[in-house]
Amino acid sequence: MNRLTIAIPTFRRPQDLKRAVSGVLEQTRELVGGPSPEAREPEGDAVGAADADEGTGRGVSDVEVLVIDNDAQRTGREAALAAAADAGMPVRSSAEAPEGPGAVGLRYVVEKRPGVAAVRNRALDETGGRNLLVFIDDDEEPEPGWLAALVGLWASTGCQAVAGPVIPVYDVEPEAWVRQGEFFVRRTWPTGTVRPVAASNCLLLDLGFVRRAGLRFDEAFGATGGEDTLFTRRLSAAGGVIRWCDEARVRDHVPASRLTRPWILRRQRSHAATSVRVELALAGGGAQPAIRARAAAGGLARIVVGGLRTAGGTLIGSPRHAAKGARLLARGRGILAASVGGGVHREYDH
Repeated sequence: MNRLTIAIPTFRRPQDLKRAVSGVLEQTRELVGGPSPEAREPEGDAVGAADADEGTGRGVSDVEVLVIDNDAQRTGREAALAAAADAGMPVRSSAEAPEGPGAVGLRYVVEKRPGVAAVRNRALDETGGRNLLVFIDDDEEPEPGWLAALVGLWASTGCQAVAGPVIPVYDVEPEAWVRQGEFFVRRTWPTGTVRPVAASNCLLLDLGFVRRAGLRFDEAFGATGGEDTLFTRRLSAAGGVIRWCDEARVRDHVPASRLTRPWILRRQRSHAATSVRVELALAGGGAQPAIRARAAAGGLARIVVGGLRTAGGTLIGSPRHAAKGARLLARGRGILAASVGGGVHREYDH
């Protein structure tokens, strides 16, 4: 039987956290002790991927919801415990707390090292005796069937990771420029599609494979984000298979503070710059000059095309063209800056 941890990183968002924990806890009991999915041989071809863990393809024996607070002041503790109390779920004091078949519980820990990568590594460290780890963000809320869909696809295919869609839900109605620019809309694929990379805000990991591959989140990306991109790229390079599950949907609650043009464009610049940093981290030292040169050329091209499209969209009164142009321009600036070592915004710095 499989032992599952659902990790929720958090930092000073207690109301969001309570909603996330409550939504996750609602889905745990229906998974524990449910019918066993049909097993498949494990996918992947590296670091012993063919050696399946004993639990692969079987049911889930117990589930732990692990809240990892990146605030030393423990601002998320009360919200996490309140959500557990509302759901009638026990709170575990340690990873070694007594468990049994059908057990579900919540555990709260504090990671004092700042940055999202340190928090995700803490999740890996706290799950030594378990074989499945799911990540969901504290500002997200799972849709019905999310958890069962993630685990079911993993069990039925033998893949090493499963990712799902993140659907934006706006706290206030955004202006046309934001909606038509599709800044918060993420691409999706048919269920079962193999992906080379995935975000970690809706992600299941086979911990047996992660341990055999020696994978960790790179803490050099802790303040900027992008640690999940690098991690999953390395997972794929090690022979792991990431599959898309379109039924494993979560809702991302977007506050009004993130719907301003300056915030959106700053994030576009930073994400684009981070993509270059990921390529540099994956490449050997000899390949880095060529990557920087391509980034400089690509960044300049995006700046020119994006600027022209922004101007054209503004001239003809098209929010869509103006927004898409501004997006391309911002990303070009980030890529160009990253080619010489800059461009990132330290979004998770505290």
